[in-house]
Amino acid sequence: MKLKNTLLIALSLLMTATVPSLHAETPEQKAERMEWFSKAKLGIFIHWGIYSSGKTSESWAFHNQIVTLEDYMKQREEFTAANYDPAYWAKLIKESGAQYTVITTKHHDGFALWDTKAGDFSAVKSSPAGRDVLAPFAEEVRKQGIKLGFYYSLIDWPREDYPNIYRKGPARYDIHKEPERWQHFVDFNFAQLKELNNTWKPDLYWFDGDWEQTAEDWKAKEIVAMLRETNPGVIINSRIQGYGDYDTPELGVPVTKPQSQWWETCMTMNDSWGYRLDDKNYKSDMVLLRMLVDCISLGGNLLLDIGPKADGTIPEEQVAILKEFGRWTSKHKEAIYDTKPGIPAGHVQAYTSLSLDGKTLYLYIPYKPTENIEIKGLKSRIKDVRVVGNNEKLKWVRYNDISWSEVPGVCYVEVPENVLDEKITVLAVDLEEPIKLYRGAGQVISFNDYDD
Repeated sequence: MKLKNTLLIALSLLMTATVPSLHAETPEQKAERMEWFSKAKLGIFIHWGIYSSGKTSESWAFHNQIVTLEDYMKQREEFTAANYDPAYWAKLIKESGAQYTVITTKHHDGFALWDTKAGDFSAVKSSPAGRDVLAPFAEEVRKQGIKLGFYYSLIDWPREDYPNIYRKGPARYDIHKEPERWQHFVDFNFAQLKELNNTWKPDLYWFDGDWEQTAEDWKAKEIVAMLRETNPGVIINSRIQGYGDYDTPELGVPVTKPQSQWWETCMTMNDSWGYRLDDKNYKSDMVLLRMLVDCISLGGNLLLDIGPKADGTIPEEQVAILKEFGRWTSKHKEAIYDTKPGIPAGHVQAYTSLSLDGKTLYLYIPYKPTENIEIKGLKSRIKDVRVVGNNEKLKWVRYNDISWSEVPGVCYVEVPENVLDEKITVLAVDLEEPIKLYRGAGQVISFNDYDD
């Protein structure tokens, strides 16, 4: 790829690239900006690009030299989007119970899904699709009332003005020895991001690839300032060298809650981000639903990935999973969106969360109980225990509830088979006050006051 004269772009971005940082937010202002994200719990990731022919993985296939760059790029000849139905995509995402979606506007291979004027490699100019496929999706997502997120790769391995291309191979150049060449690429990134931001003002940016350069070299601070200058409420993930809003652990739910108040884990349905012809190793909907409630119990979100085919159709296995998510989330929405992290492990053999006021403890039971559900260390008094989804009240009892002991009695909830969900049953333990727990190691009874 020959370098083009980008003087006009560079001049137009001169002021943008030097925008001072916006006024610092107070913790309360940030909490308000992050409110929809903290309540979302489920988002749908979409990896769609020239790799969606299914023959190779996305971008990494040539970067790791599994295939040649030439053979990788030939896949764009199959990117037809002939059966692409953005309205169906958006309705399916809405049906799943997801509150936001994130689509790959451009992966590390540089292929843009929109009609970018900053480069030549796009669905419009470089594939049989011959049109902007991002614009109609954004429109349909907004119609469904779903928050719109854009994945954007900071790196662009095939471009000649980007220093790196192969994992095992020399760099094209040293960015600090050829600063003009690097600035050419920085200007390109700013131009594309300005297009996306000014045209759609997405609710969220999901950056990727920041590991290859420093924040200073990326102009990370300036990128965020530019985006927020015209889109002040936008939420940005952590992959922009310390200038993001939330953490993004990948391919696995954390064992302990991340330090950030806000986080999501992104997860594939099988072993691949994009569509793969030979990848039929799908996780069951039960496994994926357990991941969702695991995230909910730790106060985070699950960003569940789908990989449409090059013609725009979504594999039937992925559609089935989204529909089962829709069944379960629709039934249990009370215990999903308006919740906060649950209680520590050890109190009950279930995932847990709490209502925002702390007066309802939700139990997510991913198994068929063979006995009553035990809850220990619960100091708060119980009003009722009910089944989320039909509000049927359940019988419960508290044993060894000694009024003068600091160790509360142990509660047992009867869960008859007829109330069980086919995947994960959810119980609501309604309390008389915000939850209080006993977290001690027990006690030795040194006197007996039972006669009082």
